[in-house]
Amino acid sequence: MAQRARAVLLTFSMAAVLVAAVFEASGPAQAVQPDEILADSAMEQRARQISTGLRCLVCQNQSIDDSDAPLARDLRLLVRERLQAGDSDGDAIEFVVARYGDFVLLKPPFNVATLMLWISPLLLLLGGAWMALRAGRAAPRAVDRRDRLSADEQARLETVLKRNEGDV
Repeated sequence: MAQRARAVLLTFSMAAVLVAAVFEASGPAQAVQPDEILADSAMEQRARQISTGLRCLVCQNQSIDDSDAPLARDLRLLVRERLQAGDSDGDAIEFVVARYGDFVLLKPPFNVATLMLWISPLLLLLGGAWMALRAGRAAPRAVDRRDRLSADEQARLETVLKRNEGDV
């Protein structure tokens, strides 16, 4: 019985490693189209760096660099236009934030408007811990009921326990 459990555990472990390797190898997909790429490789690198920090307003969980949404494409082109116009990286980001707000940033700044965004994970963690403590206190305690068995039942229980010790 124990060998079978080890074999199942080993199989699941190998499957988990395989799945993790596939996800790691796949990496994020870059949605930048060939016609968007700038001729100047240094400027293109700057545009990519900025694009990875800006949120796709359609997808909301991807950067504009990873998103295929038309609005993400428009934002990528906007960033490239600003860089070609001579804006610094910060100026290009500020331009996009001025149009779309802090929500467009994947890492929004800590301020009054984003306070709940920053502290909500902590509040959820504390709430979960509080609920777990309450549930733990409310759970009935385990009671050893062996003393309530008759002598015959106690002897049968001991026999079964001894027989099962060899399987483990």
